[in-house]
Amino acid sequence: MSEPAAGSVPAPRQEHSTRLSRRLVSHRSVVVGGTLFLVVLAAALFAGWIAPYGPVGTNPDVALQPPSWSHPMGTDQFGRDVLSRVIHGARPSLVMGVVPMLISSLVGTTLGMLVGYYGRWADLVMSRFVDIALAFPPILLALTVVAVLGPGLWSIALALGLSGIPFYVRMARGQVIQAKEAPFVQTAVAIGAGDFRVMFRHIIHRVIPPILVMMTIHVAGAILAGAALSFLGLGIPPPSPEWGTMIQDGRQFIALSWWMAFFPGVALAATVFATNLLGDGLRDVLDPRSKGEPIR
Repeated sequence: MSEPAAGSVPAPRQEHSTRLSRRLVSHRSVVVGGTLFLVVLAAALFAGWIAPYGPVGTNPDVALQPPSWSHPMGTDQFGRDVLSRVIHGARPSLVMGVVPMLISSLVGTTLGMLVGYYGRWADLVMSRFVDIALAFPPILLALTVVAVLGPGLWSIALALGLSGIPFYVRMARGQVIQAKEAPFVQTAVAIGAGDFRVMFRHIIHRVIPPILVMMTIHVAGAILAGAALSFLGLGIPPPSPEWGTMIQDGRQFIALSWWMAFFPGVALAATVFATNLLGDGLRDVLDPRSKGEPIR
């Protein structure tokens, strides 16, 4: 009997991956949310080629013009094209969503896995710290960090990233504590597998699905929180475009020039809706236990 090739993928694992891929591409929320998010991502990456005008160039002769063929979303008080600024504003908005998610997930998941696996005094100290941190609204913690570091894109990204760490610590810790009691983990420990091998070969696959779902939903929350901080004047300084700042600028003209705040608001709402929809779909597919559904 011939042996399988050294680099071949075990059949059960390959079948599971195929079945998972089919569920992802057939889930309506994943497809719709993912497509909308890819549109926003493409706008952020290729804003220089997509936008019809520059984002900061002024033209007082066309200031406060309503939507028209030449300016589909109108112009602002300085004659800047709102459509171009909305497109360019996708970039900092996504940075304020993705960077905090990466900071929170990497740091929080690592800490949560370590304290959940080793327990003892480290788990006790970290659990108390997480309880205290979660007693405060994340936006309040972010405001505190931004007040210390000063306003700016990366200050907001760091602030939102730090404020999200406790959520990942709690999630990862709980998943590891449950996984430690599984028979296959106990068997691996009994035959002498090292801690690193047990955590990153036998336990991490239990941690990844709920963490991926949390990461997706976290992006939506961070984008919304970043826009709120920018609305308060703590974001990117003018004239750089950012959706929260654009909404704030258009607020004083809302009665006569509604388009200045309306279109950035629509872009913000659509992006948050897309990421939330994608997160809900991923939860249904990757973590059905969270909804009490059977795993197939």
